[in-house]
Amino acid sequence: MPSEKQFQTASTLKDAMSYQQITIAVNDHTAERLADALMEHGALSAAIEDAYAGTANEQAIFGEPGMPTEQIWQQSKVIALFYEHTDAAPIIAAAAQDCGIAIPEYDKEFLPEQDWVRLTQAQFDPIRISDRLWITPSWHEAPAGDAVNLQLDPGLAFGTGSHPTTRLCLQWLDGNLKGGESVLDYGCGSGILAIAALKLGAGSATGVDIDEQAIRASNDNAAQNDAPADFYLPDALPQGQFDVVVANILANPLRMLGSLLAERTKQGGRIVLSGILDEQIEEMSEIYNQWFELAPARTDDGWACLSGVKR
Repeated sequence: MPSEKQFQTASTLKDAMSYQQITIAVNDHTAERLADALMEHGALSAAIEDAYAGTANEQAIFGEPGMPTEQIWQQSKVIALFYEHTDAAPIIAAAAQDCGIAIPEYDKEFLPEQDWVRLTQAQFDPIRISDRLWITPSWHEAPAGDAVNLQLDPGLAFGTGSHPTTRLCLQWLDGNLKGGESVLDYGCGSGILAIAALKLGAGSATGVDIDEQAIRASNDNAAQNDAPADFYLPDALPQGQFDVVVANILANPLRMLGSLLAERTKQGGRIVLSGILDEQIEEMSEIYNQWFELAPARTDDGWACLSGVKR
């Protein structure tokens, strides 16, 4: 799941220039205030990341209706970008003073002059999901022929098709939608699953997410793909049931959301669950067997996708 909480960028950031990158270790009470203060005092960008990202101690951030929402990691790092010749020390000192903390220790790294836009774009090629389904960044040509193409650029919201959990859900949609279904994407992130459902023949698609930023990103992506999906925060989601309910989130919220997701699925409708590790298949199957006749799990690189029909 994503290891970045927040990324702000000043409009003056240029394509090709040398920069210095400052990394500051902070706790959960300071991270967002310090990142904001650094931007206010002249940083070009400020990102907050999990200090333990990529390790066994990595902390997932999630929340659902009626559940406490984890807003930031307990141990984080603020990564700020400055022009190469900027004196970052007084900016860091001023930001620390604004936050009411001592001037923190920090690491400094100089980044060589590069065309950062082209370098970033070069890291994202079209992604082939199935024989006909592709995800293509806007700066690439769409695949020719009868391909179903989703135009999606990497951004703040999670879900660009590169993660196994997203691929598994997309492959299920590609292989199982017959046309005309109503689809609910619970935990929509970038909106990719709702958009894909419409592109693959669904009659309607609705997405829900706890993050307002995800709702904005989903609406933008839907407009870019000419896909008339609707996206809501949980409390604004209209009542009703769906032919297909897809939830690509994490095991812990899936444990708590079984009854809610079952209620949103029509009798005889289908559910698709991902964000499940291989070793969690048995546990998740036991929970969802209360409401669904489940098919054997499909797996990809240590992740699993469960699907089934509502009894």
